[in-house]
Amino acid sequence: MPTGPIDDPLLVITDLADEAMRAAHAKGITSAEIDEEIGIVYDAIIHAIRHREGGIAD
Repeated sequence: MPTGPIDDPLLVITDLADEAMRAAHAKGITSAEIDEEIGIVYDAIIHAIRHREGGIAD
């Protein structure tokens, strides 16, 4: 998670989701399992960005 203000939230969300998918694959989680939960992953990332200290740049 970035520590400063976020200028491009979409880029951060995409990067974090990619990192999560790589970590899941490294743990042996299949793409099918990830696809079933991807909406929850994106929701969690968006929630974390909105509620972290620093927030999103206006």
